Amino acid sequence: MTVVEHLTELRRRIFVCLIAVALGAVVCFVFFGTILDVLLEPYTEITGKKSLIFTDPLEGFSTRLRVAGYGGLVLASPVVLWELWRFITPGLYKNEKRYAVPFLVSSIALFLLGGFVAYETLPKALDFLLTIGGDELTPLLTAGKYLSLVSLMTIAFGVAFEFPVVLTFLLIARVITTAQLRSIRRWVVIGIVTFAAVITPSADPYSQLLMAVPMYVFYELVIVIGRILKR
Repeated sequence: MTVVEHLTELRRRIFVCLIAVALGAVVCFVFFGTILDVLLEPYTEITGKKSLIFTDPLEGFSTRLRVAGYGGLVLASPVVLWELWRFITPGLYKNEKRYAVPFLVSSIALFLLGGFVAYETLPKALDFLLTIGGDELTPLLTAGKYLSLVSLMTIAFGVAFEFPVVLTFLLIARVITTAQLRSIRRWVVIGIVTFAAVITPSADPYSQLLMAVPMYVFYELVIVIGRILKR
């Protein structure tokens, strides 16, 4: 394919992804009440309160739009990952293209696992954030701030848990080898800890730990997979 043909293909796939995200956002906008009930559970567990406040007349609507947007990204993730894979596969050999379905399934499963870990981490993270200031500070969380935190936490963990998929793909494409992965273990530990500290929206130690530890476990698993694949 020429450069122009590559750009045309990329534009088409981006358009498909945008349509998928838009449709997912519409679904989340319609079912906002149900989604809100689920997202409020960690907050209710820590504070005993079942509602959030807002101080801006537009905040209620903007919050609903924001949650719909984040939710649309989550719902559209299978389509986005599939389109990404289809854009990359023309550069792979036939024996490498057979990994398309495992790639897609594992990507979706790991993203959902990351979102689940983020959701389970939220009560501890919230407890830390709401009490670290002392008893003299009374938390009154606005809907926009809280729901943005929950949404970004979910996406951050989902993206971080794609780490083994990326490494496995690089192994299959022979960009890296298991020998190289074994030789840089120490640097990878530093990189993972730094990544977790930067990408975690809440910046609390619980979230960072529960992101960094699984990422390193995934790293070791990828080395095992690489040995099986003789890479």
